[in-house]
Amino acid sequence: MSAYLIYDVDVDVHDTDTYAEFMKQVKQLVESFGGAYLVRGGAHEVLEGDWRPRRLVLFEFPDMDAARRLFTSDEYAPL
Repeated sequence: MSAYLIYDVDVDVHDTDTYAEFMKQVKQLVESFGGAYLVRGGAHEVLEGDWRPRRLVLFEFPDMDAARRLFTSDEYAPL
């Protein structure tokens, strides 16, 4: 069963070259664990409540185990 992870990223990018390299590496790593980006950034609107997200990222993985393996992996740690 598919698993979906939502990141509410609270960062400001100051070095676009370093960020671009990070995105390249992390995208390849996400894909190697069977994951895919469904949404990265973009406009959003909160319709209810007081949640104030900054930059949303939505991932899809084959299952939660695959997602956990990625985010606890030795390859992801330095990124």
